[in-house]
Order: sequence, then structure tokens, then C-alpha cells
Amino acid sequence: MAEGESSYLWWKAAHIISVIMWMAGLFYLPRLFVYHATKPVDSESSRLLMVMERRLLHGIMHPSLIAVFITGGVLFQPWREHWWLMGKLGLVGVLVVCHFLYAYWRRGFEHGCNVHAHVFYRIMNEVPTVVLIGIVILVVLKPM
Repeated sequence: MAEGESSYLWWKAAHIISVIMWMAGLFYLPRLFVYHATKPVDSESSRLLMVMERRLLHGIMHPSLIAVFITGGVLFQPWREHWWLMGKLGLVGVLVVCHFLYAYWRRGFEHGCNVHAHVFYRIMNEVPTVVLIGIVILVVLKPM
């Protein structure tokens, strides 16, 4: 294996690990919101959920998102015949929007002004799953 190929594979492994860590947060944070939305604002369980949400977002999700962009940027190659990549990057954009919406909603809980019911968060919990399915199909099948 050539040195450049070995380096590429290490970057690819780092990218996959970063994506998995980020996706874990995207799956779990809205699930915490589901539980949080059912708790009284100043309750002990609400305060515990706020700590869990903040640590998940700042300790895992934000660093993982940065790592995804750094490793993805290193792996990025010109588009040319890779039309599937535009679709993948578009879906990654949807995940980035979810990430920052989740951060915004977490601040709402922190300030005691959540405006959504637990059912809303149950629905939003499914968005990353559906988007991930699309990304995997595009990356593996490379259609178009």
C-alpha cells in the first residue's frame, strides 16, 4: 500500500468515527427532549436533563461535528462525475440544521421556555434516521 493511500484510509476511518459519534448525539439529544418536555420546569429531573443535554451537545456533538467537517474536507475530491456527492452533502446540510435546531431548543429548556410538546420531539427524533438512510444509500450505491 502506498503511503498516500494509507494516509487516505486513516482520514477515512477518522471521518467514519466522527460521523458515528455525531449521529449518536443527533439520535439521543431529541430523545432527552422527549423526556424533558414532560417534566415540570423547576424539578430536579428537569435540572438533571439540562445537565445531560448540555454535556451531550458541548462535549460530544459540537466536537464531533467539527471533526466531521475537518476529516470530510481532507477527503473531499472535486465533484466531476460524482453527482451523488452533491446529494450527500445536501443531506449533511439537513443534519447540520438539525444540530443547530437542537442546540436552540436546548437553550429553550435551559431558560424555562420550551414551546414544544414531547410528541414534537418524538417526530424530530426520527429526522436524523431518515436522513442517515439517504446518505448511506448515496455513499454505497453512488447513483446518478
